[in-house]
Amino acid sequence: MKNLKYLFIISLFIIVSCSSDDDGPNNTRVTNFLNNLVDQMQANSMNRKTIDWDNFRTQVLNAAADAQTFDETDEAVILALRLLGENSSFIEKEDGTFLAATPSICSLSNISPVTSVPDGIGYVRVNGFRGTTAEAVAFAENMHEDIRSQDNQNINGWIVDLRDNLGGNMFAMIAGIGPILGEGTAGFFIDADDNMQAWSYEDGASRLDQGRVIVVPNPYELINPNAKVAVLINNGVASGAEAVAISFIGRANTRSFGSGTCGIAADNARFSLLGGSTLFLAVESMADRNKVLYGSISITPDTSTTDENVLQTAIDYINN
Repeated sequence: MKNLKYLFIISLFIIVSCSSDDDGPNNTRVTNFLNNLVDQMQANSMNRKTIDWDNFRTQVLNAAADAQTFDETDEAVILALRLLGENSSFIEKEDGTFLAATPSICSLSNISPVTSVPDGIGYVRVNGFRGTTAEAVAFAENMHEDIRSQDNQNINGWIVDLRDNLGGNMFAMIAGIGPILGEGTAGFFIDADDNMQAWSYEDGASRLDQGRVIVVPNPYELINPNAKVAVLINNGVASGAEAVAISFIGRANTRSFGSGTCGIAADNARFSLLGGSTLFLAVESMADRNKVLYGSISITPDTSTTDENVLQTAIDYINN
């Protein structure tokens, strides 16, 4: 989305889709609805340049050959979402129910809380956040205070724990973890035409291009800004949290540990459809500071390990 790119995790449902060999729907309202859906996807999808849209449209219309109502197009809509080739897009129907391309692809591990780490190591848990701008500022301020309370001359490194963070407002999280992330461009949004917008952290603020998004009034600066950082990830890291994980890729003295993320690192825009449904369409892929695209690709850790062993592995990295 072109407003502040607040990225929210999608609750994906287990859905079965199928197609038909018929000649398409014989109901004009249904045909118009499906054409409207495909038109929006063709014009705006981040994958629009890699799709055969004539074949795409034919498959979707054929899948709704017997549909007489909008509700009876669900299988065709799910097929369209699958044909996009990514897992980020979804539909919210007028009744508040959702349609998505795949079963849930993000699995939570119910990790145990980290209650202590060895001396010389700072630990910051990054939780997902959804709320108002004022609440986002308070969220980021609290993270700065947590970092401030731990920082001292003897800190050798920091553990940034993103595990089971299903996302939310990425800019609140980036503003909060900014003292450890460091200043400068941390990632990009890139669309199918290679148009890009950079996100960054600078002087207590998360930024989108030149605009400040979430601003911490009295930001903290690390005593040792070049200390090692270990980023913990797993399959429960999604959407806005994946943006935070991407932000650390390419940072000096930094490695990630755990297992691959959910793989919905895209920016969704909202499009109204005929009949009252809303399409949340992935229009831009997230990319790291070196412009490596992720989109529907799971972020693979530098060191793979289980949730049970990941903390100790990160500690060993920092201490050695």
